[in-house]
Amino acid sequence: MSTDHVTTLAQITDVHLPPVLSLKPWIWNLKRSVGMVNWYRNRRDLHLASVAAMIAADCKAQHPDHIAVTGDLATLGMPGEFKTGLDWLATLGDLSRVSLIPGNHDIYTTGCDLVCLREWAQYMRSDEWGSQFLRGAEGFPYVRRVAGIGIAALNSAVPTRLFRASGRIGPRQMTALRDVLDRLKAEGLIRVVLLHHPPLKSQAPSRRALEDAREFEALLKQHGADLVLHGHNHRDSLAWTGAPGGQRIPIVGLATGSTGREHRYEPLGRYNLYRISGKPGDARIEIITRGLASAAGNVVELRRQVLSPDATLAASGNVMTLP
Repeated sequence: MSTDHVTTLAQITDVHLPPVLSLKPWIWNLKRSVGMVNWYRNRRDLHLASVAAMIAADCKAQHPDHIAVTGDLATLGMPGEFKTGLDWLATLGDLSRVSLIPGNHDIYTTGCDLVCLREWAQYMRSDEWGSQFLRGAEGFPYVRRVAGIGIAALNSAVPTRLFRASGRIGPRQMTALRDVLDRLKAEGLIRVVLLHHPPLKSQAPSRRALEDAREFEALLKQHGADLVLHGHNHRDSLAWTGAPGGQRIPIVGLATGSTGREHRYEPLGRYNLYRISGKPGDARIEIITRGLASAAGNVVELRRQVLSPDATLAASGNVMTLP
């Protein structure tokens, strides 16, 4: 199916809403305790709920066809943070128009996965079309259709030990994704893959990387996709990988949706709009980045560009590309 219709997909990621503390002793372990110290020393005045609210409001006002939230709503994965996350998600609009995947801070430590996947389940399941497409299969990947786009959403977040933030897709999701990508292409849909961790091995150090990145890149090269979106690195990035027939797949990373001041390589809060048209293997994708141009400013357009196989990320203020 080829179409001139433009579908607009928004992406917000890594808003890191403030932690909701609990006095219950069994909630606390070494990783959460260290994380709390780091929050108060380094992050409390960096990730601002007020900026996350501004980003959500501006995104909704742009009337995208769908919004993808690529993980890390939470900070320490505390039980109360999942209610805070639900409240923020509700500001984006109807849940049928919002797709969510977990990040490593959502599934921060042992037990978080069960709570996170239960509390946010309504945003992490296939739509009616996707349920029929998957023949009733549940879990990840889940699939949603938005006009001419098929969204395949993965969970790369797993509980990790202290000082690690790595992720893993695992063989079950990999096997399912192969079939999903092939079938979405057969349906004539432009294939957009969501995951939290950057998918290429070169994009993060081992303690923060996707553990099965080599296997995932090999899967993309064999089965193809049209756009891969991720968060995790707290910066804007654009990478490319190959696919069948000489296709090049753009892999777009996005900075956080809540940063209220510049911090090292991390730019001010922002989100992306992807205006997508065309057909599988020959999609036209325009990226419009909106966010804060100054710490005291409003949300404005920061950058726009059309992706092409030789494109790099256009420079625009607080932007750093990865090698």
